[in-house]
Amino acid sequence: MIYIKKSGAEYYDGDGYSGLDYKTEDQDINFAVIQLNGRSPDIGYQVNTACKALYYILKGSGILYNKRGTQEIKFSQGDVIVIDKEECYAFDGNFEAAVSNTPAWTVEQHKYVN
Repeated sequence: MIYIKKSGAEYYDGDGYSGLDYKTEDQDINFAVIQLNGRSPDIGYQVNTACKALYYILKGSGILYNKRGTQEIKFSQGDVIVIDKEECYAFDGNFEAAVSNTPAWTVEQHKYVN
């Protein structure tokens, strides 16, 4: 069992987002709560080369784009989004989400693409 208090979470910010990262030593899964205001990334798309991400929208709304241009998803509070590994995507909106990744997200496997 792993228990992480909010006071033990690490604050971070990046390309249009910020959040709390609840770090564990478990390489199979991790968790964060993020806030996004605007587009992320500013230009192009992002891709996780090794992990799936599950987003539960806590509040707000936005649009999720994929690079192929075949899908534009409008989402809002209470919705769930699962992004598969190797899927190129971008967010635009003003929302807060609980995010879990499996295997655990790492900066080395996260890439930006045009």
